[in-house]
Amino acid sequence: MEKSIAYAHGHETKVFVAINTFPRAGREQIWHSAVDDSVTLGADALILADLGLLAYATDRHPLVRRHLSVQAAAANADTINFYAREFGVRRVVLPRVLTIDEIAAINREIDCETEAFVFGSLCVMAEGRCSLSSYVTGASPNLNGVCSPGSQVAYRECDGKLVSELGGFAIHKVDRSEPAPYPTICKGYFSAGDFHGHVFEEPAGLDGSALIPQLAMAGVTALKIEGRQRSRAYVGAAVRNLRRAIDNYAAGLPVGESALLHLSEGQSTTQGAYQKAWR
Repeated sequence: MEKSIAYAHGHETKVFVAINTFPRAGREQIWHSAVDDSVTLGADALILADLGLLAYATDRHPLVRRHLSVQAAAANADTINFYAREFGVRRVVLPRVLTIDEIAAINREIDCETEAFVFGSLCVMAEGRCSLSSYVTGASPNLNGVCSPGSQVAYRECDGKLVSELGGFAIHKVDRSEPAPYPTICKGYFSAGDFHGHVFEEPAGLDGSALIPQLAMAGVTALKIEGRQRSRAYVGAAVRNLRRAIDNYAAGLPVGESALLHLSEGQSTTQGAYQKAWR
């Protein structure tokens, strides 16, 4: 971490360290040490979700920027103002359940930066409140920091079809010629009564790059790319494409067509709650 932060700073890039899992009772020192080490090694901000960790960081390291993780699921102005007032939070990562109009309304009522998701996986739950993956794998997304961990994912062939499994459960079965979505429970293909299909959510990735002008006008400070369990190739391609879109917007040019379909879940994209057609 020390070398990585020094390298980033040498290239005029800030480093925000996410410590947004929730400590287990009696083992808080592990999380406290992570906070202390990050500050000692020069992190520019800490991204936190747990109230106890926020209090610890505020008391021990008051000069370091504190950002509120999406895992805290702060989705209204009253909640955000509480975190800003009590813990000096400077930026809040907004859950992926808000429309652009709702984000604009929140920004009018808070004295805090907001960060909005623009690309990557969608979460259909109240962020930080999901139990589906932990039910199947025994690894909680909010305690272990992993939704549908790769170690629990397996693929096998059955009757000429490709079966995607998570924790020993079959989540998808597709023809070899079809794209196989990453097996997450909320986007699985199930039978419920007489219905057969995606009960919770279609396996599609968020791509809000075309909405960058609207997000900027709504007062969003920063754009967030979903990055859990992602490869360096994914990070490089996503950042390059979105950087180009932002630079085009800043120069008064069209943001341009997205070139990220191949990186999206199921090779399918949606604007998610920014459209909120289901409401």
